[in-house]
Order: sequence, then C-alpha cells, then structure tokens
Amino acid sequence: MSALFNFQSLLTVIALLICTCTYVHALLPSLLDKNKTGLLGTFWKCARIGERLSPYVGASCVALAVSLLFLS
Repeated sequence: MSALFNFQSLLTVIALLICTCTYVHALLPSLLDKNKTGLLGTFWKCARIGERLSPYVGASCVALAVSLLFLS
C-alpha cells in the first residue's frame, strides 16, 4: 500500500522529509538556500520547519517511532 493512502505512513514520510531536509541544511546550507522558490523550495521550507519547530518535530518523530514499534 502506498504512503499516500495510509495516514500513519504519510505522517512518517513527512516527518522524515522534515528531519532529512533540516540535516542537509545544517551540513550544506548553500544547497537549499539557492532554491527558495518552486518545487525545490519545498525542501527549503521543510528545513525551516525543522529548524524552527525542532522540539515538536523531535517529539513527533519519537511518537511515530513508538506507535510503529509498539502499536502496529
């Protein structure tokens, strides 16, 4: 089943995208900063969300991990 049709998988994919974009932006800021608009601007926006809402993103990743490990 695709992640688009399963809500829990969709949330997992979004959380991993935000965490990955934040990590890449911390290592190579110029890679994401030059693409602030368009389709590639989505990755820059995900990096901003990860930087500004870091405790909440981390808590959501932990909650998703617990739900995948123990509730599925």
